Amino acid sequence: MIWNPNKECMSLDERRELQGRRLRKIVTYVYHNVPFYRHKLQEMDITPDDIRTIDDIVKLPFTTKKDLRDNYPFGLQAAPQSEIIRIHASSGTTGNPTIVGYTRKDIGVWTECMARCLTAYGVTRNDIFSVAYGYGLFTGGLGAHNGVEMVGASVVPASTGNTEKHVKLIRDLGITGIACTPSYALYLAETMDRMGVTKNDINLRVGAFGAEPWTEQMRTEIEERLGLKGYNIYGLSEVMGPSVSYECEMQHGSHINEDHFFPEIIDPVTLERLPNGQTGELVFTTLTKEGMPVLRYRTRDLCTLLDGECECGRTTVRMGRIQGRSDDMLIIRGINVFPSQVESVVLSMPEFAPRYMLIVDRVNNLDTLTVQVEIRQEYFTDVFDTPAAIDALEKKLSARLKSVLSIAAKVQLKAPNTIERSQGKSAHVIDKRNL
Repeated sequence: MIWNPNKECMSLDERRELQGRRLRKIVTYVYHNVPFYRHKLQEMDITPDDIRTIDDIVKLPFTTKKDLRDNYPFGLQAAPQSEIIRIHASSGTTGNPTIVGYTRKDIGVWTECMARCLTAYGVTRNDIFSVAYGYGLFTGGLGAHNGVEMVGASVVPASTGNTEKHVKLIRDLGITGIACTPSYALYLAETMDRMGVTKNDINLRVGAFGAEPWTEQMRTEIEERLGLKGYNIYGLSEVMGPSVSYECEMQHGSHINEDHFFPEIIDPVTLERLPNGQTGELVFTTLTKEGMPVLRYRTRDLCTLLDGECECGRTTVRMGRIQGRSDDMLIIRGINVFPSQVESVVLSMPEFAPRYMLIVDRVNNLDTLTVQVEIRQEYFTDVFDTPAAIDALEKKLSARLKSVLSIAAKVQLKAPNTIERSQGKSAHVIDKRNL
């Protein structure tokens, strides 16, 4: 199903003409309403008249999270405060939070984009949909909530926390869809196991998972344990929130709502634009946002852009799965290491649960990597029965990790349910180095 065929199935020429027209308008808008951008453009000797087509986007300056924090709280806001009807803030842990204001039109665009996502997943007015993203300053809860209501499904604003009650509602209300982080979906499955509730006792069929990177192995794990089909959803508060992109039933990349968000891939070191198909840092320009538009915002997410019309009928460019973050990348003994690489290895081995922690330290001026991983309950007794079994499994995982990471890692096997859980975004790295 397609929510808005006129926009999701436009021809390339029609879309590029629309994008160019909207880019010219948004550059003029920020030039006259945001001193930060006006000064940036003047320093580069650029005026709005220099932007004629979407190809001229490369003339524009980049925007970073530091720029947003340096202009805290409202320095990048373009609309007058009287037109801002909602304010969200990022979930960052250091420095000033990112404050993002939305006009009524922004909320309407966001809601319509979210309806496109849910429709691509097969959600209809006959569904009961639980939103288990946070409903606080985080954009996930209200963003998904509004989209569910626009589609006409019944929304259950579960938010996070009180997971046992959530399981009861899923079972008793016959909830058919859920939106949450992948790590929370697994926590939900663990809670069901403790409560004696199986996937046969519930009616879940659709999951919209995002807000953190996850692997195909993790998707399989969630689908098998909850009895649903899991779809990727992508967004970030600086650009809009959930619904910037979404998977369709083909699940070959996530369709970007290109009529509102223009994507680029750049080399995170040289900042040069890369052709579609190459891996680099994802950059977005908001083409229609009024409250706080951003020009060429560096997301720090690493992925590829995929050309070609999808079998679902949508013609928008697709983004591949997030492979990591350029700012979360660990450099250990000169080797680039991403948590997602470790996760893919862990989930390829049946003995391990999808719960792991990377601990990086520096001993005698040498970086060390320790990978803690939980053993599944059904393997726990056999493995921990003898020291030899523990040693053999540690060596097996260590060898597989070395073949993927190209560096040696110390493996520590942990008992089930001993690595700290999160009901929001999960954290998988503890870096003890004083870099």
